[in-house]
Amino acid sequence: MTDGFLRVFIVAGEPSGDQIGGKLMAALREATEDRVRFAGVGGEAMEAQGLGSLFPMEELSLMGLMEVVPHIPRLLTRIRQTAAAIDSMEPDVVVTIDSPSFAYAVIKRVRRSTAPKVHYVAPTVWAWRPWRVKKIKRHFDMMLALLPFEPPFFEKAGMPCRFVGHPVVEYQASDGDGAAFRARHGIADDDTVVCVLLGSRRGEVTRHAKPFAGAVELLSRRHPSLRVVTPTVPGVSGLVQGLTADWAAPVTVVQDSAEKYAAMAASNAAIAASGTVALEVALARLPAVVAYRISMITAAILRPLLNVRYVNLINLILDREVVPERLQFQCTAAILAEEVEKLLGSSGQEQIAAVDEALQQLGGGRVPPSRRAADAILAVVAERRQAAR
Repeated sequence: MTDGFLRVFIVAGEPSGDQIGGKLMAALREATEDRVRFAGVGGEAMEAQGLGSLFPMEELSLMGLMEVVPHIPRLLTRIRQTAAAIDSMEPDVVVTIDSPSFAYAVIKRVRRSTAPKVHYVAPTVWAWRPWRVKKIKRHFDMMLALLPFEPPFFEKAGMPCRFVGHPVVEYQASDGDGAAFRARHGIADDDTVVCVLLGSRRGEVTRHAKPFAGAVELLSRRHPSLRVVTPTVPGVSGLVQGLTADWAAPVTVVQDSAEKYAAMAASNAAIAASGTVALEVALARLPAVVAYRISMITAAILRPLLNVRYVNLINLILDREVVPERLQFQCTAAILAEEVEKLLGSSGQEQIAAVDEALQQLGGGRVPPSRRAADAILAVVAERRQAAR
């Protein structure tokens, strides 16, 4: 910081991390009165805050053993490139966001930089492979946690960890104008609208397309005026457009954030791939069923390692299945259609009433999670400077 600017190297590997990174960058700019410079890897949200990404973030948006393996040579090149960029920049702090496998691989290869390393979005070591905390402790100086029960787990292992809250509470998911969305897209007031969220990675979209399409077909038989809205992200929007073109009900695909929340507000129920978007749906007060499929090989490897009963954060926090989870062999057209039918009735309102308790625990309050995260990062930098004197 010899020129008076805080130098931050920041890395996100998928759309949800990019959204978190964009909020964090804005908070750091505010906290430093814009005396901050960024470098690293990110997507549209982070680039909007001044980041020139080293390479397209979409190259890292892979998930599952079978999806990753064909891309290993390219991933190794990007890992080496990112680590070299950190050494070249000599930043004041390195911040990696989610995507833990890529983050750890990069940090391991950093040679010269002595900047403190902060990982934002604590990996779910409490859910599976708890021994990973030892590896995390070796490579990072601070963990920023989204969930209130995570810090005790990490601190017991000697890893400094601060709860900052979940960035989803900052999203404008509850502000969508459903009536205006319906009017813009020619959807009648009495049409039944289902919001279908296929995922943000190509593999997720491809795996979910068939059961989700089947559910839509079954629902269209019971609801002749059924309409589908499908929020997506730029990296997979073309794929989503192609896969949904011949669905049994008219599909409106949107990718702008404001349109996404308006689409949720216009909907009566949702089928959502597990992930951050499931929390956005909850924040929008839209009853949903959470569904997810991974490859059979990946599932077989992961199954004996899992230590939790639920995958959805609402259910994890409340320790009961408020939001139906239909995973793997339960992620079928018939089961998903049946769950949506229930949500279109009284169970949908029961779900909405229950999620408020969980959302309160995710960090709603006067200080936004992104600002808490920024303050924690600045504190780590200050401590390192003080120790160096």
